Amino acid sequence: MEERQTQHSAVAVPDEVVPVAWTKQELARHPQRPYPMDYIQAIFNDFSEIHGDRNYGDDPAMACGFARFDGEEVMAIGNLKGRGTKDKVYRNFGMPYPEGYRKALRCMKIAEKFGRPIFTFIDLAGAAPGIGAEERGQAEAIARNLREMSRLRVPVIATITGEGGSGGALALAVADRVLMLENAVYSVISPEGCASIMWKDASKRVLAASAMKITSADVMSLGCADDVVREPEGGAQTDAEAAAAMLAEKLRSHLAELQVMPVDEMVRARQQKFRNIAQFYTS
Repeated sequence: MEERQTQHSAVAVPDEVVPVAWTKQELARHPQRPYPMDYIQAIFNDFSEIHGDRNYGDDPAMACGFARFDGEEVMAIGNLKGRGTKDKVYRNFGMPYPEGYRKALRCMKIAEKFGRPIFTFIDLAGAAPGIGAEERGQAEAIARNLREMSRLRVPVIATITGEGGSGGALALAVADRVLMLENAVYSVISPEGCASIMWKDASKRVLAASAMKITSADVMSLGCADDVVREPEGGAQTDAEAAAAMLAEKLRSHLAELQVMPVDEMVRARQQKFRNIAQFYTS
């Protein structure tokens, strides 16, 4: 009897019963999926990187710089994950340190000074953990970004291209428009982390992914995203050029809407949106 139970438990679960949320999570983590800098290079011209936070150092996990979008000068910001093993380690697997967020905010303030729209691109599991990050004020850096981004007097458009993890993602996503690629995910914690906390078992990550409502459709329904960008069939990794073209068209449309809004009205609407996110009322 024991042998039969063991054999039964080893039977593979058919792909079709895997929840959509976990399928999206795996697509968001696909190793060939375009990263933020891939989109920046495909959509913008003349990217000129700005280095350093003028406080501690230059975080290789964060890239910021002026660029041109349809001939207009803009600020483009995105985290860098790296492709090869050495590059991934150098980029800290795309998880920014406090100096990365401070560099991003410094560049946003420069963009505001010169009246340039800001585009952020996000694909990170979270902000860098660890003693060094905490010693240098990770929580303060993220909190300051949240406050200051809500006050910026230029259009801000954020795009979740892969994983949008916790405060590390939110620190770049307090924007007038938050876009998500079709197979991107946006959540307060990874499914593995959630499962470890809720069930003391990280293997329940598939169940956690479904419960957390992390897909682009779920996040839209919660009011935490403003638009979903369609991807090529099978995911952005199947045709990066087409994926970038689809995203560029959305960015163009949203920027045009924001640029005709009075600045005070735009800032007021941004702040009101984040005050109202995910409010639920029951009678």
